[in-house]
Formats: sequence, structure tokens, C-alpha cells
Amino acid sequence: MPSSLLSRSPSLRALSHRDFAFLWMGTLVSNIGTWMESVALGVYVTEVTGQAGWTGGVAALAHVPSLILAPLGGALADRFDRRAFMSVCVCLQGLLAALLTVLAATDQLTVPWVAVISLLNGALNTLVIPCATALTVAVVPSEDLHNALSLDSAQFNLGRIIGPVLAALVLTKAGIEGALFVNALSFLAVLLALSRMRGTVHVVAPKVEALWAGILRGMRLAWADPGIALALGSAGLVGLLISPFVGLVPVFALQVLGGDATTTSLLLTAQGTGAVIAALGSGAIVARVGRRAFLETGLLLVGLSSAAYWLSPTLPVALGALFILGAVYLVVFTGLKTVCQARTPPELQARVSSLFLLLVNAGYMLGVWGQGVLSDHVGVRPITAGAALLFFGIVVLTRALRPRGLAALGT
Repeated sequence: MPSSLLSRSPSLRALSHRDFAFLWMGTLVSNIGTWMESVALGVYVTEVTGQAGWTGGVAALAHVPSLILAPLGGALADRFDRRAFMSVCVCLQGLLAALLTVLAATDQLTVPWVAVISLLNGALNTLVIPCATALTVAVVPSEDLHNALSLDSAQFNLGRIIGPVLAALVLTKAGIEGALFVNALSFLAVLLALSRMRGTVHVVAPKVEALWAGILRGMRLAWADPGIALALGSAGLVGLLISPFVGLVPVFALQVLGGDATTTSLLLTAQGTGAVIAALGSGAIVARVGRRAFLETGLLLVGLSSAAYWLSPTLPVALGALFILGAVYLVVFTGLKTVCQARTPPELQARVSSLFLLLVNAGYMLGVWGQGVLSDHVGVRPITAGAALLFFGIVVLTRALRPRGLAALGT
């Protein structure tokens, strides 16, 4: 689509900026490969162990490094050339994907190997994500920021749609090693995109500022700004109570619905489809009702839609509920991330983005492992649906007791 037409479309306007378009396309290809790997490994761990606790635990390992590395990753991304920094991390991710492929092809893959490599991948993701967010903010004007972050979420969820479908096909034809090999190749797309970017994408951090002093400066800003603090806290709570549905999709598909890898793929595709549609349509809605009202509505609906998914009696009902959850989930996270980035000075954006990642991952890690273990003892539906309804109750109670508190989410 010509850039002139893109600039007139409220849903695609950010893609009219050349550097953002390159970054968006490269990351999309990589995310397709990543979701192929996620489906393949999730099904593998569930089939080998037969326990939700193991599936949730392995999924949680990818988020453990963020508890230590997230603030460091943001500070480094603000200190060094962001394209070079991200390129090094992506190369290392490609090497880990290649190692998984070799292990699977030689019948040496085990659950401990999957756990170790998931941990290492999590460390690299913790460094890459704040850098990628800061790159996005740097290459689009402020009026297109919400649209750019929505499109970032859209490409992530396009990967969630395409990746599981391709994974189901490749797993059938070429086995787990085939899916892992495609993921290893997909990292080349990010490297190509970074090499083609030519705009100003780096804000130089003060030379005299020590690394840890820079980290603390980002934390002080987040604590002092009521909007950023509320957005970060909300993101952590979503990660704890709602986000575990992502890592536990194989458990729901195999153990509750009695399905297989194809069922897992269908569920992930339904969520991704809802998210993409929400991303493409949210620009017009935000322009009409405002960011704050849109975000508040999403916070109310995400708990209810999550509970509806977990209580779904059949696959068709689950697909419909997950489609809605995918849409609302995107609205919530895009809105919270936009609040954080819009209220942050350019030289601190990667650091605040890393704090966002830290809290989301910490919540998700505890939630997906804890809900998985409790589900093995109590049952999947009571635990997961109960967590979703608890989140809904917290939002309702906050609105009732502190009706003016959410005003800080305005940007």
C-alpha cells in the first residue's frame, strides 16, 4: 500500500514511516517462527510429562531472567546504539534456536534441555524487548505512538495466528525439528530489517551517569509519575491473573478439551485473530472515545472474557471466547504501554519499558507456574477462572473506592 494511503488510514498510519515499517515486517517474520517453536515445545512438554505444572513451569522459566535483567536491559539500550545492541542479541537468539533444532534432529532433546534454553532465551528477550520498544518510539512521531504500539501488538498476534497454523502443518510433515529449524531461520529477517533502517533511532544517554544511577533514575521517574506507576501496577496484575492463559493453552487443549497439537494451534489462532482485529480497529475507536475511556473499558472486560474462556464447555465456545479475550487483552496492554511511553522523556523510554517488562514477566512467571501447579491438584477450570474473576473484582472495587484514581491513566 502506498505511503500516502497509509498515512490517511488511522489504523495503519504508523506504517507510512519507513524505518518503522522495516522493523515491523522483520519482527513479524521472527514472531511467526517464535510461535512455531512455542507450540512445538509446549506440546512436547505436555505430552512427555502429562502435567500442567511442568508445562506452566517451563513457560515461566522464559520470564525468570527479567526479574534481574529487565532494568539492566533498558539502561543498556539507552546507553548504546540500539540497532547494534539489538542485532547482537538477535544473533544469539538465532544460535539458541539452531541448538534446539540440532538436539531435536539428533533425538537428544529432553525437558531439561528445553528448560535451560527457555531460560537463556528469556534472558535475551529481556534485553531485546525494551530496545525494540525504544526503537519504535524513536522512529514515529508522538501523534502516531498509540497506532505504532497497536501495530506492534498486531504483528505479535499475526505471528500467533500464522505461527501455530504453520507449526501444526510442519509438525505433521517434518516433526518438531522442522518447526524449530524454521524458527532459527526467522531471525535473519530481523537482522535484515535493522540493517535497512537509516533514521535517527538512538538517544544518547548522559556520559557522566553511571549504569546503576541510570537505572535508579528510571525507577524514580516511574514511582513519581502517578500515571506511569498505575499503568505499571496494572500491567503486573494482568500478568499475574490473566496472562497465564497464554502458557496454559496446551494444557487446556490436551487435558480439558481432549485435543491435540491442532487444537492448541486453533486456540492460539483464535486469540491472535481477535488481537489483530482489535489492533486494526482500535485507532478509530480511540479517536472517538479517548484513550482513557478505551483503556478503562478494556480493564473491566479482560477479566470477564478470560473467565468465559476457561469455563467454555466445548472447543467452538472456547474459540469464540478466546477471540474476544485476544481483542481485549491487546487493548489493555497497548493502552498501558502507551501511557508509560507517552509520559516518559525520550532518554528514559527504554528504562521505563524495561520496568513494564519486569512487572509483566514477574506476574506472568508466578501466575503461570502457580496456576499450573494448583490446577494439577484442584483442576484447571476452578483455578484459572477464579483468578480471572478476582482480577475483575479488583478493577470494580478500585473504580468504586477510588473513582478519580484511574484519571492518572490519561495521557
